[in-house]
Amino acid sequence: MVTLIARYPKTIRRIRRPYQALGRIGDHAVFYVKALVYAPFGAWHYRRETVRLIAEISMGSGALAVFGGTVVIVGFLTLATGGTLAVQGYSSLGNIGIEALTGFLSAFINVRISAPVVAGIGLAATFGAGATAQLGAMRINEEIDALESLAIEPIPYLVGTRIVAGMIAIVPLYALAVIASFIASRVTTVVLLGQSAGLYDHYFGTFLNPIDLVWSFLQAILMALTILLIHTYFGYFASGGPSGVGIAVGNAVRTSLIGVVSVTLLVSLAVYGANGNFDLSG
Repeated sequence: MVTLIARYPKTIRRIRRPYQALGRIGDHAVFYVKALVYAPFGAWHYRRETVRLIAEISMGSGALAVFGGTVVIVGFLTLATGGTLAVQGYSSLGNIGIEALTGFLSAFINVRISAPVVAGIGLAATFGAGATAQLGAMRINEEIDALESLAIEPIPYLVGTRIVAGMIAIVPLYALAVIASFIASRVTTVVLLGQSAGLYDHYFGTFLNPIDLVWSFLQAILMALTILLIHTYFGYFASGGPSGVGIAVGNAVRTSLIGVVSVTLLVSLAVYGANGNFDLSG
C-alpha cells in the first residue's frame, strides 16, 4: 500500500476525495446538531455572555461600533438596494409606459428577494466573519482547550450563545432592513424621479401583502441560522496559525453566501412555487 501511494500519489488523492468530502459533511452535521441542542443550555447558563453578544451583533464593538456594526452595514446596503431597485424599475417600466407601477416593484421585490438576500449578505460579512475570526483565534491560541480544562463546555459557551444571540437580534435587524429598503425606494421614486406620492403609495399599498412579510421574516431567520452555524463551525475547527484563521474566514464567507442564496431558492420554491400568492389586479 505504501508503495502504491508513493508511486501514484495523485491517483490516490483523487480516489480519497469523495470519502474525505463525505467525512466533512458528517463533521458539519454532527457539529450543527450539537450546536442546536446545546444552544438553549448555553443561553440560560451564560446569560451575561448572550446579552453581550446581542449588543455586539447589533452595534459592533470598540472602534467599529459607530461605522462597522451590523445595523449600520445592513442599513446602508438595503438603502442602496432599495434606491437601485427604484431607479431601474422606474426606467424599465417607463419604456413601456407603466412607470406608475414602481410602487408595485418595491412592495413585491423588496419583500420577497432584495431585503432578505441583502440582510443575509450583511450578516455574513459582519458578525459571521467576526465570529469565525474570534473562534479561530481562540482555537489557535488554545483558549478553547483552556475552557475544557476548566470544565466549561466550549460548544454551549462559544457557539450556543452566539446562535441564540443571532436569533434574537435578527428580528429587529431585519425589520430595520425592510423599512430602509421601503424608504429608499419611495424617496428615490417620489423625490428624485418626480412621481406623484399618492400614485406611488396607492400601488405600494395595493400590492404589499402582509403574508409575504411573514414569509420574508421567516426566510431571514433561516438565513441567520444557516450563517451562524456555518461561521461558528469554520471558526471552531480552524487550524494552521494566523493564516489558517484567514483561510477559515474566507471559506466560511463563501459557504455562507451559497447558503444564503440556497435558502432563498428553497423558501421561494416552498412558498411561491405552486401558487405565487400574487394577483395583478386592483
